Amino acid sequence: MNDLSYPELHGTLRSPLPAGYHHLHVEMPIGHGRADLAAAGEAVTTFRMHRAAGVGIQADAPRAAVGVAVEVALGVGPLRLLAPCRVVWTVDEEDRIGFGYGTREGHPEVGEETFVVELRADDSVWFTVTAFSRPGRLYTRLAGPLVPVLQRRYTKHCGRTLRKLVRGATTSP
Repeated sequence: MNDLSYPELHGTLRSPLPAGYHHLHVEMPIGHGRADLAAAGEAVTTFRMHRAAGVGIQADAPRAAVGVAVEVALGVGPLRLLAPCRVVWTVDEEDRIGFGYGTREGHPEVGEETFVVELRADDSVWFTVTAFSRPGRLYTRLAGPLVPVLQRRYTKHCGRTLRKLVRGATTSP
């Protein structure tokens, strides 16, 4: 994992998040019960949620695992942004499933982002995205405050997509 573009490895696992970055933390309810947790965990860790949200994903492996290289592609044609990442941690516990990836050289941003689903005490299932990032390229620096707005919008889009995937998976015959 020497190709990461930031020094705060596993920074999303600590509180507070590293200083000097924009912080993002979004939680969304996506379902209820163990079946929804399992469906959501599968969609997150196989990158299905990202693909269903309209994001191009190329990964070294079919499932998130520490060390897996991931390239995220947003947009189309000459406006397509490529964002190389590497999975830096995973969690697969009874009540929590997900992963975090960090930016590699060439990513428009510098930092780390997590995608975790969790079954809470009231049997509700929540999707949480936590990130710290700052501009890594001239165009993201020039975009200024627009980048965090777009990140939050993208995160909520992923949550809505995951909710639809979970409903489809748990209501199918």
